[in-house]
Amino acid sequence: MKNSPQTESRTDVSESWQRCIALGLDHEGEPIQPALSTEQLRDITRQYDELLASAEAEVVPYYQNVLSSSRCLILLANHKGTVLKSWGDQRTTESRLKPWFREGANWQEQLCGTNAIGTAIASRRAVQVQRSEHFLKVHRSLIASAAPIFDSEKELAGVLSVFSDAYLPQHHTLGMVRLLAQSVENRLLNRQFEADFFQITLNTTADNFDSPWSGILVCNDSGRVVASNRRADQLLGTQTKNVMLDELFTTSRSDVLGHPEQAPLQLKTKSKVRLSALVKRPSTIRTAPAETKADMQRSTFPDKPASFSNLEYGDTSVRRCAEQSLKVLERGVPVLITGETGVGKEVLVHALHKASHRKDQPLVAVNCAAIPPELVESELFGYEPGAFTGARAKGSLGLIRNAHKGILFLDEIGEMPVSAQSRLLRVLQERVVTPVGATENVAVDILLITATNRSPLSRIESGQFRADLYYRINGLSVELPALRHRKDIRSLIQHIYQQHRDPGQSESLAPQLLSALENHSWPGNIRQLVNVLKVAIALADGEDVQIWHLPADFLAEFGGTTPADEIAGSEHSDDFKPEPAKIPCRREGDERNSHAHILQVYHRCKGNVSSTARELSISRNTLYKRLRELGVR
Repeated sequence: MKNSPQTESRTDVSESWQRCIALGLDHEGEPIQPALSTEQLRDITRQYDELLASAEAEVVPYYQNVLSSSRCLILLANHKGTVLKSWGDQRTTESRLKPWFREGANWQEQLCGTNAIGTAIASRRAVQVQRSEHFLKVHRSLIASAAPIFDSEKELAGVLSVFSDAYLPQHHTLGMVRLLAQSVENRLLNRQFEADFFQITLNTTADNFDSPWSGILVCNDSGRVVASNRRADQLLGTQTKNVMLDELFTTSRSDVLGHPEQAPLQLKTKSKVRLSALVKRPSTIRTAPAETKADMQRSTFPDKPASFSNLEYGDTSVRRCAEQSLKVLERGVPVLITGETGVGKEVLVHALHKASHRKDQPLVAVNCAAIPPELVESELFGYEPGAFTGARAKGSLGLIRNAHKGILFLDEIGEMPVSAQSRLLRVLQERVVTPVGATENVAVDILLITATNRSPLSRIESGQFRADLYYRINGLSVELPALRHRKDIRSLIQHIYQQHRDPGQSESLAPQLLSALENHSWPGNIRQLVNVLKVAIALADGEDVQIWHLPADFLAEFGGTTPADEIAGSEHSDDFKPEPAKIPCRREGDERNSHAHILQVYHRCKGNVSSTARELSISRNTLYKRLRELGVR
């Protein structure tokens, strides 16, 4: 059984006392501090510029937001125990101990006996030393917690410690200092590698990437791990340095590194452990700058790697859309992608970027419907310092200029306010941007892709979209088919299931379940399919997925319109009309025997035919026939 951090801390203190006795230290002894000149101290701190900057960035906000009302003092020391920096309340220490908390003081065990900093260095673990646990009596008015900080080579870089008054209550101080030390380690890793290397953040869930306890892998563009934090090695159960991504995960390294930023990716390790991941490209080719409002400018992309190889699995219409779009885009012709919500427009855009000659340049994705109308112009075109109330002091480049030399993707283009449309038209005609509040133009070089799930022509008729802008963005118009019309729907369902299934589950869905999914109308298209399969896999809890694991609201969508309705409205209508089940129930008008109701009862009875037939008041033979009609059995 693994020991708790508190138990390990007590063990480390006990072992430290043994070392102190072996060194011949005396409980009554007064340690002598090394005398460092100003120049010597400056030389030492200069060697630790990166460590100091990383610690400052993590510790100061944490102290201001969490610890400012408490009496505590935070010290940063190097790997030899020399204090480099202090933050916090200097009143924490007695006046006679103040020299020990100044820059240049040294806390090695050889000088100071058992203490948080020195013992953390010796044990290479986080440790808390209570007042009576200090070997030297002079320090027994203190309680201190310290945690080591390791660099990208897993070598000790320094120690972060928190000192507090011994008579103040201690609440999770050891965990807090471990958290801060891990944050500093992660920032060190980021500062060292962000310019030229990919960073893959790993965690057990996709909603916890910003945790300091996330694993971080740093990779070159060939997929070889050049550095990692300790948490990544723990999650993957191995030392990861110099290992290829293909040796760690079942997903190919090209699909991992090609996955869009800000879109969570599901990975499975070779040992069948499922992890969530987030890919961050080198900052020299980052798709969007840090100053932009991510939640306004980006779309949410499905968990589908962006490459031509997995856009389709036998549907020639999808392949034709991709190939034609790439050809014209490479010649500078704008592409307009249409299709129902959830058909994969965003995935196609990322695949086009990855396959284009601008793959190493920015791809800036803007959801026009998500930006408040009053902010569209400033977000797209940028603004000068002080251009309006609330503007940043340094101004803003704007999303169009951020896409310079790369690709600009305007999703939901039909929702762009008319006032911004005229300015966008000028940008596309003259290839220059005039920031809000500026008088001079700035040249831009962009390729343009737009997308919409609503017909721009209908918005032109209503005066909500400029006709001249429509013909400017509509160089090539391609329509992605709805999921229910795709020829490769069966293979696509299987592929998405394989992406998300648990290790113990079958590699393929049962034919009956596949038939039921294949015959569904899918009003939410691929996005809905992904969510339905995720829910079913989760509810199956490691067992093979059955019909009763499908969400109840999904089953309620079966049935509905007649074939005539579908044929009349499926091709070009903006409004989705669901596809009917293939054979209508014989007792039409009887809600108890509708396809949706049969499936709901079958779901509730967890596939038990006898219970389902009994609740529906029909014979087992009749139920079997209905289920066959639905493709369930």
